[in-house]
Amino acid sequence: MSLVHQLSLFIDVVQQGSFTKAAALHDMDNSSLSKQIKKLEKALGVQLLNRSTRAFSLTPAGEEILEQAHHLVTTLEHVHSIAGSYHTELKGRIRITSPIHIGQHYLQPVISQFMKRYPLVEVNLMVDDKRSNIISDHFDVAFRLGRLDDSSLIAKKIADIRPVILASHDFIALHGDPKTPTELMNLPSVIYSNGNLTVDTVKLNEQPGSTTFNNYKMKGNYKVNDVSTLISAVKDSLGYATIASSNLSCSIEEMNLKPLLTDYAISTQGLALYALYPHRKQTALVTEFIKAVQQYVGDTPLWEKHIPNFNHLYPA
Repeated sequence: MSLVHQLSLFIDVVQQGSFTKAAALHDMDNSSLSKQIKKLEKALGVQLLNRSTRAFSLTPAGEEILEQAHHLVTTLEHVHSIAGSYHTELKGRIRITSPIHIGQHYLQPVISQFMKRYPLVEVNLMVDDKRSNIISDHFDVAFRLGRLDDSSLIAKKIADIRPVILASHDFIALHGDPKTPTELMNLPSVIYSNGNLTVDTVKLNEQPGSTTFNNYKMKGNYKVNDVSTLISAVKDSLGYATIASSNLSCSIEEMNLKPLLTDYAISTQGLALYALYPHRKQTALVTEFIKAVQQYVGDTPLWEKHIPNFNHLYPA
């Protein structure tokens, strides 16, 4: 194993904080990884890690070498990126992470077309509504909803996302069709709640045409951490819900759903789908995949077609 590869393993051990996690990234067992780190220390003539039975810490030499190893690995990635840009056919591996719904309904169709077009490409897609660490988990690109939190990452907007308030026709027949935000807040809702994120408020203007917005608190006895389950609950008339339009995968007419309070403006609060990646100089493979996703979603986002006349609803 080359010195560069051993340095890369050393970086992963430190970033993951665990030999077990770092070994899993490379499909290695712990003992093999530990032997490579020991060989690295022997080749360099210094100890990099202070080990105990349950933990490790960097030695002073390890701290300095870790910093230089980062520079070396990044430089080599850029070299491969430049070389890859001259390939007539894309090849290599791309690791992608995204929320479950986005991955299933908007990335999978792109991946199918992409792999048929570039048969030498290997794709690893991980869908999870809990956010992964792009750097330490070695993802090439992450698709996320919302704004960019980590300034060390580069963000490319794929499309804006507008929210919609939906209820079933049976729910409206039972509770009535609310005409004001106050009337709506008195009705039962289904609330999305996952980890630290709970969507139990909706920001609407006070009245149609008003520039003053208020946060309205929803009430509901049912909270779910999965978008598909939330939509099923709305279809079953358990309550209305505020849903990001990107979470729709078919026409609301097919689902027997109707948008509520469409004369009011809903604050989007900058909600959009972004592609995030760790370096400004991306490989041709990553650049081409992001472009393919953007083309598939379209200038008018594909998901907005699931709501008839959506451009005329919820006027800003």
